[in-house]
Amino acid sequence: MKKEIAIIGGGPSAFLLAAFLNPEKFRVTIYEKNKTAGRKFLVAGKGGFNLTHSEPMDQFIKRYTSNTFLDKSLHHFTNTDFRNWLDQIGISTYIGSSKRVYPKEGIKPIEVLNAILKNLLAKGVTLKYEHTFVDWDNNHNPIINHQSIEVDYTVFSLGGSSWKKTGSDGLWLHIFSNNGIKTKVFEASNCAYQIDWKPNFIQKHAGTPLKNVSISCHEKIQKGEAVITNFGLEGNAIYGLSPQIREQLFTHSKATIFIDLKPSLTLENVLSKIKNSIYKNTTQVLKKELKLTVAQIDLLKAHLSKETYLNPKSLSENIKNFPLRINKAATIDEAISSVGGIDLKSLTEKFELKNMPNQYCIGEMLNWDAPTGGYLLQGCASMGVFLANHLNKKY
Repeated sequence: MKKEIAIIGGGPSAFLLAAFLNPEKFRVTIYEKNKTAGRKFLVAGKGGFNLTHSEPMDQFIKRYTSNTFLDKSLHHFTNTDFRNWLDQIGISTYIGSSKRVYPKEGIKPIEVLNAILKNLLAKGVTLKYEHTFVDWDNNHNPIINHQSIEVDYTVFSLGGSSWKKTGSDGLWLHIFSNNGIKTKVFEASNCAYQIDWKPNFIQKHAGTPLKNVSISCHEKIQKGEAVITNFGLEGNAIYGLSPQIREQLFTHSKATIFIDLKPSLTLENVLSKIKNSIYKNTTQVLKKELKLTVAQIDLLKAHLSKETYLNPKSLSENIKNFPLRINKAATIDEAISSVGGIDLKSLTEKFELKNMPNQYCIGEMLNWDAPTGGYLLQGCASMGVFLANHLNKKY
């Protein structure tokens, strides 16, 4: 006789779990509280649909905070495995210049979602919409829409607390906490960070990108692009530093990042170009010799004293290690992802709740972190497949 599995939440980790569960062993039902599944999946696709990243797994795994927790899952279902599976269900992918993986040109996010859902239906998976998890009954069966559902296994894939319009509101957190499961308050990750810009600078450069820079915090370096906004800075060059910035904000109520405006050159190279330039005007030197943009030059001018700006040594040092103070993060609902949720100590290495046998949690509802660029989606997918294969072997 088949075992009954209730998957609560209709997101990527739930989809991959359902796709890899053995239909000969399990009768699978996904309960989704919205009228449709995959809403955050679709919203994420509007900004450039990164399905995963193509870098080697030894580097890939280092992108995650609490990477040891995800180590087995990521090795079990790698970025290559994900691409191969997508290809099997009719979604061809390609590697972009940034090494991120995208659907082939012309394939829209809704087409990817529909291909996944079609695959699930072909496997006999049942999807029930407008079904909300309320609590557990005395036998640890999930109560959905105020009715107990008798199942053999329950897997929660309830999401985090960013982008509430997609249904990821994190309201389930108190239910788990009230049932003796250790949780952590949700915090924003992969978000904008507030900086007090000089008025003249921000009036001129709001919306301007700082391209091909690297930003560091707590010895962690992230290369890429950051956009100057009225609020502060956002973009992949700062998103990847979220764990380090959050730690400083928690400890000191402020954080400091350092921008390398010319990461392709060493400090010695920069100093040499400035000293040996044929141009006499410092601004012209920076434009012609170092190819700095107007925004980069104005950033230096706005924050450096005249003496520092005109001194080749101190100017070079600031070009390579320019400090900016961060006052706070954007609100969690403005964040791309969140951290917090289920404390990892509450789970076994197979994602089973230690105080509730046959109850599992996967996806963004767990307290782990990753930068943008396909890492978040890959982490969710890998957890889903890892748990599916564990359950396939268990029963």
